[in-house]
Amino acid sequence: MVVRVRRHQHTHLPRRRSGHTTTVTIGAECFSLTANQRADGSLGEVFIHWGKHGTSAAGLVSSYAIALSLGLQHHVPLADLIRPGLDQFFEPNGRTDDPEIPSVRSAVDYIARRLALDWLPYPERAELGVASALTGLPAGAARPPSSLPR
Repeated sequence: MVVRVRRHQHTHLPRRRSGHTTTVTIGAECFSLTANQRADGSLGEVFIHWGKHGTSAAGLVSSYAIALSLGLQHHVPLADLIRPGLDQFFEPNGRTDDPEIPSVRSAVDYIARRLALDWLPYPERAELGVASALTGLPAGAARPPSSLPR
């Protein structure tokens, strides 16, 4: 994967920004994923909290969030940032309490899928193979007319 980034094109986020936090349990582990948006409504930064502050696990997911945020602030497309995390396999994995993403291969897999469902348009989600389990279609996708209830 080759990602071209123009040097010195860092976008500063507004001092006060909107976003949302998603809390999920993967196996027996609880994670919080906070996604804040830029003034134009696109994803601008990510925070991930897991476990006790100062532990290796907390440090690793925090470092992953920092890497995602720096990429976003330097205009790297979200799809390019999350593609490597899709289907990564390690603990914790398995069942989640998120009805759109009922099972994952790892926390990074969940984060990539949640960000794709929340922030990417249908064509990019489809290209990545990310779909919502609730609809069978990527989140936000329009149902084909033949599948609408009569």
